[in-house]
Amino acid sequence: ETLAWLRKSKGLAALVEGSRLVEIDAATGMQPGDPVIVKKGASAFFGTNLAGLLASHGVDTLVVTGATTSGCVRATAVDAVQAGFNVLVPAQCCADRAQPPHDAALYDIDQKYGDVTTQKDIREWIESLG
Repeated sequence: ETLAWLRKSKGLAALVEGSRLVEIDAATGMQPGDPVIVKKGASAFFGTNLAGLLASHGVDTLVVTGATTSGCVRATAVDAVQAGFNVLVPAQCCADRAQPPHDAALYDIDQKYGDVTTQKDIREWIESLG
């Protein structure tokens, strides 16, 4: 049975584990043994062990980025804050199919779920952590 959101967004069916479309780019710096979460829905938390993995490592703040601000980014931000994490979204590190849904999602996230900020602010914050 096909999930309803895959019937609605048919292009997502091409995202098959092991295919070139879902390869992790070497530029991410991933190392052998690093955990990989296979998403089951729009949110990185839905149907995964992400919340437990993060909590077990003492994580309290997430930087959420992605290709669909109004879909995956927003869904992940909502689930993250509901799971007790602080949420930061650098506006330049996400995008959408058009500017209005991108802007609306960022506004919604900033009003209810986290802090929309800049790539520069995130970089400076990470560097300050030492």
